[in-house]
Amino acid sequence: MSAIRLLVLGAVRQHGRAHGYQVRNDLEYWGAHEWSNAKPGSIYHALKQMAKQGLLHAHDIAPSTAGGPPRTEYELTPAGEEEYFRLLRAALAERDPKTDVLSAGIGFIVDLPRDEAVALLKERVRAITEWRTSVTSYYMPEGGPEQFGHIGEIMHMWVHAADSGAEWTRGLIERIEGGAYVFAGEGEPFVGVLADGQPNPYATRGGAGDEAGSGAG
Repeated sequence: MSAIRLLVLGAVRQHGRAHGYQVRNDLEYWGAHEWSNAKPGSIYHALKQMAKQGLLHAHDIAPSTAGGPPRTEYELTPAGEEEYFRLLRAALAERDPKTDVLSAGIGFIVDLPRDEAVALLKERVRAITEWRTSVTSYYMPEGGPEQFGHIGEIMHMWVHAADSGAEWTRGLIERIEGGAYVFAGEGEPFVGVLADGQPNPYATRGGAGDEAGSGAG
């Protein structure tokens, strides 16, 4: 699964309609350019591709008074909404998604009902536990991983990562079940996007003029 698809769909969905620079600005505000492949070129490419695939509807709006090409705003189509939630659920429930995919899933977790979010995270813990039981039955002899030489450290690392992942996920489940955060249907959610005109302290470079050169609006 590609994190960029989930990130871009989720960012557009947060606005209802958004142009490319808004999406880029939001994701940089999250630091996604540091922990994922959400770089400007990837963002604009994803917007164009998902519009071609029918996941986003592209609206060409009037150019600014300064001239230049029309700006394109995007919004999710019904197919895009379905794809967004499919990717979100998979990101939360899979045993070992890439770190950027899991991070994207956590970023949008409150778009789900609380009970569903908990159920998906519990599925992740179940899958991690099942995998750990399976591999340790033959990759972790009583004498320790050293019996396989330094190669044993590979599985030792993976088991350690699985244990850490399960522990963190259980902690998140406990916080959510304890009432943390505002989930879908519960009221006004936390807004993790910048207001129009609000400067982004984490922007990588340039400003709104960058989007004109991208061709994606």
